[in-house]
Amino acid sequence: MELDFDRCYRIVDSRDPRFDGWFFTAVTTTGIYCRPSCPALTPKRQNVRFYPLAAAAQRNGFRACRRCRPDATPGSPEWDIRADVAGRAMRLIADGVVDREGVPGLARRLAYTERHLHRLLTSELGAGPLALARAQRAQTARILVETTDLGLAEIAFAAGFGSVRQFNETIRQVYATSPSELRSPRRPAPTAGAISLRLPYRQPLHADALLEFLAARAVPGIESVDGGTYERALRLPHGPATIALTPAIGYVAATLRLEDLRDLAPAVARCRRVLDLDADPGAVDTTLAEDLALAPVIAKEPGVRVPRGADGFEIAVRAVVGQQISVAGARRVLGKLCAGGLFPDAPALLDLPDEAFAMPAARRGTLRALAQAAVDGTLDLDGGADRGETERRLTQLPGIGPWTTSYIAMRALGDPDAFLPTDLGVRRGAAALGLPDDPARLEDHARRWRPWRSYAVIRLWRQG
Repeated sequence: MELDFDRCYRIVDSRDPRFDGWFFTAVTTTGIYCRPSCPALTPKRQNVRFYPLAAAAQRNGFRACRRCRPDATPGSPEWDIRADVAGRAMRLIADGVVDREGVPGLARRLAYTERHLHRLLTSELGAGPLALARAQRAQTARILVETTDLGLAEIAFAAGFGSVRQFNETIRQVYATSPSELRSPRRPAPTAGAISLRLPYRQPLHADALLEFLAARAVPGIESVDGGTYERALRLPHGPATIALTPAIGYVAATLRLEDLRDLAPAVARCRRVLDLDADPGAVDTTLAEDLALAPVIAKEPGVRVPRGADGFEIAVRAVVGQQISVAGARRVLGKLCAGGLFPDAPALLDLPDEAFAMPAARRGTLRALAQAAVDGTLDLDGGADRGETERRLTQLPGIGPWTTSYIAMRALGDPDAFLPTDLGVRRGAAALGLPDDPARLEDHARRWRPWRSYAVIRLWRQG
């Protein structure tokens, strides 16, 4: 990924926090890399290097600034939007695939050889898959060191390191301190059995819109919204967990209760995905406000984001169940499917008896076909999926049409070009905003919103 030096330097000189996470500034005279908004004295041009990722800066011998904490920034919106191999790889690495399956597993999921994948990521991002995973392990370890009372050896293996020695060396290289020195004696007392941390985001955040959307669709026994906090049970790679997310100014307070600490990185990645915390709402609102019909809505309600999903298969099931019934009706049906206290994964759904499906036989058949495709591996609904291929395969399943496919693409795959022209809420919203009611004309009108079309769709839903 090419970074324009002059533009990046102007951003650093102005200490603009909007670009935190978009790129990192490394200073050759100090050996430190920072976020663009670091309050330190602006370095001279000849001493500056810019990198798209912290891992790339670390790979070139720079360590993290202890003043601005560059690893505590929101992620780049690019990794949610991009559908190329680099974007897919970044989403899978964030979900802990390299820690669980190694680089061979990552390459297999992306249908590339290990050598070609390493060459591609190094060329595009400045770091290979191992370096990217190593940077994530260091960040996971820092969170555990600062927020738990676990022993350092336990933390090393929970964060994904192969040995305590590797853990110590990495922490020293990345943070220029030892793990024991990283653990502050003044840290807040941890909640029993829980990990508490702050998830930063780019402002503004329309928290009411997010919580309203999630509350209306909360499945009894699985998730709830109460007092400004969204809480739910999750199925993670190494076991179940519960998360509680409370939006605040500049960050979301997260409380995670994990059965296995190795699930910390994927849990954090999914929390960020649920609330769309890596979005760039300023850019979104600026683009949408160029439309005269949308401009008043943007001014009234800035920072609306798309609530995503913690699990792609779950979103697909929700989309199918919600066909042609009310939101309240879908909640009742999903409540029966989730009687076990966790949303069923594909094998669990296939094992459910017919009585668990409170729906017509045809829709029950659609859900079972969806689950079978996921079990067989012919349908990939995680962050590393090829969006075009996944959408094509979805439309081949019985009972799944263009609208359902687009909904899944928007919330499960993060497709920024997903559009739902036949949705009643969009039609009502279009009428409220004076937009054309004809689906073809409405989609043509929406092309000006690209690549934030799905954000506009959510905003229109709130008008309907």
